[in-house]
Amino acid sequence: MASIDPKITAQTLIEALPYIRRFAGQTVVVKYGGHAMVDEALKESFALNVILLRAVGIYPVVVHGGGPQIGQLLKRLDIACEFIDGMRVTSPEVMDVVQMVLVGQVNASIVGLINKHGGRAVGLNGHDGGLIKASKMHMTRKGLPADQPPEIIDLGLVGQVEAVDAQVLHALEHGNFIPVIAPVGVGPDGESFNINADLVAAAVASRLRVAKLIMMTDTPGVLDGEGKLISSMTAAKAEELKKSGVIAGGMIPKVGCCLDALEAGVERAHIVDGRVPNALLLEVFTDQGVGTVFSAR
Repeated sequence: MASIDPKITAQTLIEALPYIRRFAGQTVVVKYGGHAMVDEALKESFALNVILLRAVGIYPVVVHGGGPQIGQLLKRLDIACEFIDGMRVTSPEVMDVVQMVLVGQVNASIVGLINKHGGRAVGLNGHDGGLIKASKMHMTRKGLPADQPPEIIDLGLVGQVEAVDAQVLHALEHGNFIPVIAPVGVGPDGESFNINADLVAAAVASRLRVAKLIMMTDTPGVLDGEGKLISSMTAAKAEELKKSGVIAGGMIPKVGCCLDALEAGVERAHIVDGRVPNALLLEVFTDQGVGTVFSAR
């Protein structure tokens, strides 16, 4: 057995104490995705991290993705599916697979893992208690030539969040349960919508006005022009880096979700590297953290 330096262990615990005191009794929304959902060791680590948060009096709410798993089953079933600007076009047939994977497979797996290690997790989607009210997302693209009207793109059953029923989540929190949410919303006629998990996480965090929104990704966080991690920034600085092109590509919508949450009253938003073991605890309970934290100012 490897030896443990008692000084380092004690210092880590002491460093965590003020954060435990500060966030006890508050809610943290975690968007769970990327490599942390695939690697077996990281999956175990995540489950234990969530349980520890709840054990010290913090209320975690988990929102998960599942895009790669959906893609794998669609391929096995030989169901064609295309992407437009990063969005999966969702026909009724594809939506059946989305629900099968997100609700029946991924959500159940996360809930089972947390419960296996002594937690009390409950799986949810937008249909449960009317948790996530959704509407069809409308996408437009600039017309070519420029003087032409914008092109309207039909993404099928891709949705956007209209409302989140906080009462459902409060009831679970008061019962000491950990909500685990699949990003499936319910439309006005009871239809299901496929919603981007980042958008759902930001909407849940905004509705609950949580202490923290933590987005787990497969990147170290936001990098500067030289490829170095920016450990913290204000919303104004983030907008400046977007305009200058430092924040680009797939990082733009993730940063956008963080900034929307801050504007809605969330105290802090984080983009963290989910490939780091115990990333959740390190970001919440240590001074240095493992990603980028955003603040309103």
